[in-house]
Amino acid sequence: MEINMIAISSDHGAVELKESVKEYLSNNGYEFNDFGTYSTDSCDYPIYTEKAARAVASGEYDRGIVLCSTGIGASIVANKVSGIRCALCSEPYSAEMTRRHNDSNILAMGAAVVGENLALRILEVWLNTEFEGGRHQRRVDQITDIESNH
Repeated sequence: MEINMIAISSDHGAVELKESVKEYLSNNGYEFNDFGTYSTDSCDYPIYTEKAARAVASGEYDRGIVLCSTGIGASIVANKVSGIRCALCSEPYSAEMTRRHNDSNILAMGAAVVGENLALRILEVWLNTEFEGGRHQRRVDQITDIESNH
């Protein structure tokens, strides 16, 4: 699947990492929209994460990247939005497997957990790994059924 647009957001603790991610995306030909926050002033990450997640869930954006200090809060918020399969990754293997097996559409990372170089490697793997489909599609469909029946 070609990635046309990426939604991105962060809290105040991950603004610096978000700027590095945006530079990586720009340098590699990806289009994106930054849903905030834009400063290191304390803020509430659910506001910005929800905006990015809803943009992906609506189909307007192909994938999303949500960042906060640990990545935990952002991943929890993103996964509250119907249609989102957000994976919190701290190393490349998980990023690869969540794309291959779960067709994750949002990547969460923690700025205080992964450094810039590791974060960009995780991102690279996640962006360039295709969903395998097959038996994994059946499982993704089961996840979607759980989501729509609760």
